[in-house]
Amino acid sequence: MATRAQLEHAIRAATEIIQQSSVLVIGSQSILGTWGEDELPPDATISIEFDVCPLDDDDADSLATRLDGVAGEWSPFHELHGFYVQGVGRQTAILPTGWSDRLVRVDNANTNGRTGLCLEPHDLCVAKLLAGRTKDHRFVGALVSAGLVERHVIAERLQDAPRAEARARDLALDFLGSTTPPPRSR
Repeated sequence: MATRAQLEHAIRAATEIIQQSSVLVIGSQSILGTWGEDELPPDATISIEFDVCPLDDDDADSLATRLDGVAGEWSPFHELHGFYVQGVGRQTAILPTGWSDRLVRVDNANTNGRTGLCLEPHDLCVAKLLAGRTKDHRFVGALVSAGLVERHVIAERLQDAPRAEARARDLALDFLGSTTPPPRSR
């Protein structure tokens, strides 16, 4: 289970590795920028991967590649801390218009004053539903069932995601119409 302390550690490590004062956290664990692990359903914190995007990376995602090499999956960082930082590019997530105005800042003594900009929960749900994987549906379903996000807000933002393919948007809207998240795959 991922924790808020791990999010703060991931921000601290990522900013140190790429020598920038801020990073964008776009994966499912950006939810920890809004709520602590004790406030979230288990399916919302199951991942031990923190998807982090450097804010300034003009060299074909070279900083994201550096993050993977130093703190990525199976790295010494992963082995030592039990979670890892996945470096990703800006195009990884399909997001609704205005998402950057709704980012949730995480900066405190635990991040050494560095900043993690986490996706607002409804924007995160849009990105997850448009990715369309079972684990993403389970994540969103858990947040909806817990009453932490509102379906109508997600649906509105899905309609305003300019890079979304029509079929992916329709499937996401169909999923929102159901109240039961898909079963866990084993």
